[in-house]
Amino acid sequence: MDSPRNLRPTAEYQAIDAAHHWHPQTDMAEVNARGSRVFAGADGIWLTDTEGERLIDGMSGLWCVNVGYGRERIAEAMYQQAKVLPYYNTFFQCTHPPAAEFAQAIAEVAPEGFSKVFFANSGSEANDTVFRLARVYWDVMGRPRKKTFIARKNGYHGSSVASASLGGMSFMHAQSGLPIAGVHHIGQPYWFGEAEPGESPADFGLRRARELASAIDRIGAENVCAFVAEPIQGAGGVIIPPETYWPEISRICAEREILLVADEVICGFGRTGRWFGSETFGIKPDLMPIAKGMTSGYVPMGGVLVHDRVAGPVIERAGEFAHGYTYSGHPVACAAGLANLAILREEGLVDRVREDIGPYLQERWLKLGEHPLVGEARMVGLIGALELVRDKERRTRFAEEGRTGTEARELSLANGLVMRATRDTLLIAPPLCLTHEEADMIAERAARTLDDLADAKARAGET
Repeated sequence: MDSPRNLRPTAEYQAIDAAHHWHPQTDMAEVNARGSRVFAGADGIWLTDTEGERLIDGMSGLWCVNVGYGRERIAEAMYQQAKVLPYYNTFFQCTHPPAAEFAQAIAEVAPEGFSKVFFANSGSEANDTVFRLARVYWDVMGRPRKKTFIARKNGYHGSSVASASLGGMSFMHAQSGLPIAGVHHIGQPYWFGEAEPGESPADFGLRRARELASAIDRIGAENVCAFVAEPIQGAGGVIIPPETYWPEISRICAEREILLVADEVICGFGRTGRWFGSETFGIKPDLMPIAKGMTSGYVPMGGVLVHDRVAGPVIERAGEFAHGYTYSGHPVACAAGLANLAILREEGLVDRVREDIGPYLQERWLKLGEHPLVGEARMVGLIGALELVRDKERRTRFAEEGRTGTEARELSLANGLVMRATRDTLLIAPPLCLTHEEADMIAERAARTLDDLADAKARAGET
C-alpha cells in the first residue's frame, strides 16, 4: 500500500469536518464534540488512520469491500476507462461497452432466469427501482390494484423515501413521518430476541413466516404487490432466519401470487458463501436489488436483477419504463465492477467463503458464544453477530438498550478491530479475502473486547 502523502494533522481534519461535513445517519453534535476518526489508507482487510494506527476492518467498510482494499486491478480499470470514456448516459437508445459487458457478467453469476440488470447507484436507489418496477409489472399484467408492499419490522432497504418506507426501522420512520402509504410491516424472524419461552427455532420460523399470510389475507391478495426482505437482515442485527422461514415465505408468495423480492444489497456477491444469499437459503425471487459487493465499494453502484418472468411482460407491454438515473450504468463504475467480478471468480473467493475461510472463522466466532456476556453467537458465510446479555441463562439484557453495544464497539476499536453495534448486538462482516491468521486475530480481539466489557461492567456494578 502506498503511504498517504501530504496529510494535515488529525485535529485540523477534524475541525474542517466539523465545520463543513454533515455525515449520514449521524448525531452531528455528538460527533463534532468528540472529533471524527480520520482514515487515510487501507490494504487488504486493514485500515490506517491519520495517527498511524492500523485496525482490522471487520465490517468491510459498510458491508461492501468484499475483495479487500488496495486492489490495483480495480483502480487501473477505473483509470483506463476514465481516460477513454469517463461518462455517457444510457438513456435515448445509448449504451457503451462497460455497461453491456458488466450486465452480461452479472447475469452469468446470477441464479437461473435472471438475464436482465437495471443499473442504479446505490442500494437505496435499487429499492426505489423495485418500488416502481413491481407496480408497473402488475399494471401490465392487468391487475393495477396490486400496489401494496409488505416488508419486515427492523428490515433495512435504504434511506430514500421509498426505500426507507420499505425498511422497518422505527427510528427512521418516527423522525420523518414514514412509511408512505402502501407499505405494511410484519414481524422479523429474530428467534433469539422475540421467540416465546420454550419455542423452538423451527416453530418460531413458521410462526413469523405465517404472519405474511395473515397480512395478505387482511389486505387482500388482489391488493398486494410484493413481499420485500433481506435473506439475512444486516443493519437490523444480522438476523439469520430459522431454516423453516424462507420455504414457508416462498410457498405463501407463490400460492397468493405475490412477487418475492430478495434484497441482496448485503448478501450478494459472495457474503454468505454463494453468489447470492437467495441461493444459500433456497429462495426463488422475482427481483433482487444489488449494490455494495458488486464493485466492492470502490465506486458507488447499485442495480436490480430482474427475473425473465417479470422483465419479459414489462419490456413487451409497458413501452417506456419512465424511471432511471443520470448515472445508471456509469462506465467507470461498470469497469470497476467487471474487474471486481473477475477477482471474485479467478481467486475463487465465493467458494472459499463457503468451503474454507467461512467455516474457519465460524468455528472461532461460535466459540465466543461461551463467554458469560454472550447470549448467542451466530454466523453464515462471513457475516455474524454476538448478542450481549447481562444474564446468559435468562437472556436478560442490560439496562438502556444500545448503551452496552456502543460501549463494546468502542472497546473493540481500542483493541484494533472495527465491529458494528446494533442495539446490544455486535456485528461483523470482514472482507472475503481474509486469511486464517487474520481470522484468528479477529477472534482474539473480539474475545479481548468481551473481557474488557465484562471488567467495565463489573466495575460499574452492572453484572
